[in-house]
Amino acid sequence: MHEEISEGFMVFLSDGDEGIGSVREVRHGLPELVIYIENAGDFVVAISAIHAVHSGKVILAWDRLDLRLRNAIAHARDSEDPDYVAPDSTEDE
Repeated sequence: MHEEISEGFMVFLSDGDEGIGSVREVRHGLPELVIYIENAGDFVVAISAIHAVHSGKVILAWDRLDLRLRNAIAHARDSEDPDYVAPDSTEDE
């Protein structure tokens, strides 16, 4: 599984959910990688905490994550405005 992961892959808790971060570094020779979690920074994650890898995605196994990382994930979207609505596209005719 380690060999399938590349820097820049998006990180998710499950397929179909919104991304929570991205892979910053794959540590070859070590069973871990560094991921960036939105609003929290970089975290070292053991390869054993990865549920799946496919289509440029890393899916984490919630029950294998440490408490600090779980906390960061729980607050990854805190800075987003829940009332934000994207403006309509206004193309010149």
